[in-house]
Amino acid sequence: MRHVVAMSLSASLGLVSVFLVDFADLYFISILGEAELAAAVGFAGTLLFLVFSVAIGLAIAMAALVAPCVGRGELDRAKVVASGVLITGTVLFALLSALAFATRSEAMLLLGASGRTHALAVDFLAIVLPAMPLGAIGIMASAVLRAHGDARRAMLVTLWAGGVNAVLDPLFIFGFGLGLDGAAWATVMARLAMAVSALLAVQRHYGGFAWPSTAQLLKDLSPMLAIAGPAVLTNIATPIGNGIATRAVSPFGDGAVAAWSVIGRLTPLAFCVLFAVSGAVGPIIGQNAGAERYDRVRETLVRAMQFVAVAVLVSWTILLIARPLIVDQFSLGLDGARLVFWFAVVVAPLSLFNGALFVSNAAFNNLRRPLWATALNWARNTLGVAPFVMVGAALFDAPGVLIGQALGGLLFGLVGLWLAWRLIDGYDSGRLDGEGHRLPSLMRARPDAPFTSPRG
Repeated sequence: MRHVVAMSLSASLGLVSVFLVDFADLYFISILGEAELAAAVGFAGTLLFLVFSVAIGLAIAMAALVAPCVGRGELDRAKVVASGVLITGTVLFALLSALAFATRSEAMLLLGASGRTHALAVDFLAIVLPAMPLGAIGIMASAVLRAHGDARRAMLVTLWAGGVNAVLDPLFIFGFGLGLDGAAWATVMARLAMAVSALLAVQRHYGGFAWPSTAQLLKDLSPMLAIAGPAVLTNIATPIGNGIATRAVSPFGDGAVAAWSVIGRLTPLAFCVLFAVSGAVGPIIGQNAGAERYDRVRETLVRAMQFVAVAVLVSWTILLIARPLIVDQFSLGLDGARLVFWFAVVVAPLSLFNGALFVSNAAFNNLRRPLWATALNWARNTLGVAPFVMVGAALFDAPGVLIGQALGGLLFGLVGLWLAWRLIDGYDSGRLDGEGHRLPSLMRARPDAPFTSPRG
């Protein structure tokens, strides 16, 4: 349990700074006292979340390709690989950002924005989207630091970006009187700070990057896409689900969407440990699986869920106490207050099952079933969102969207845990070999013949 707690808490520190900045953005905007502004940030944030999820997939590919080179002591090769991923990823992400920029008006309409809220969201995106490649460069370069085992400097990159945003937000919004545009420009400067600080850290401490030849670039393209493709598919499932839910909330007005925006930024901040637990317990599961200690893999799953339950209980308690303050500080009206009430009282404790899904995904990714994680994430964010929020909205208006989304998470969280337990049992009983392949019955391990186990 101590290992799970230590890994999860340390991994969550960097996430806190990112989520706290997003939360502060919305707080400063809400001080202006216009529901349309907060709603516009909510609509724009849904598209930005989708785009940035692709950058996270590219960062996963960067770490997965550079780390083995570092482990083998091939540091020059590591610089070439990192450069190839950085170049390719930046080009791909620039094209994606350009596509999002060109279709931002249609995307906001699709999400349900209208009138002045639509115009504000489109203007906000016009400033932020061109700077998104800077954020992608920052997160990919930060992945190079993690590949070298330098988690501290990788965390400092996000803290620098968060600090810049926190300082410039009130200065641009109130000091220069830029309002929503000020928040957008503060975000741009934070993306720039993230890129510069990450690149400088790689340059100063790990020799920077080495420009690859065209042949080498093309050679490294295939393994990069093989890793980045599934990672991107897995990551974009969540913003797709969030977009479906945002569309379901939009008919209930800007007040409801403003509260939805607050909840959307409050959730990762309040439950950041749950977002970190998957990456934290993954190595523990992988190490014990490599040692064929499947009893410890099973124990890790149990301990992780116990930790998730405690984390959810703590966050739920804080939200119950802070609920009136949240409503007051963000100037939410009656509709917004209703939404925050249902979130704090009913929906928050159901985050336990989101944590269950994160833990299950860690098991799938480290027990040679990564596509199970992809499939389950997509099922949870489509089948586990659309019908549930539609029924919820029809029965209980905007709060029904929140409740429906949470109930979908409950269902797929339980399914994930059941599948993970079955998978571990398959390895432990000898039905699966060390590579995850199903064995014929005659080759399976028998309790009375431990030395003939296929794992032995």
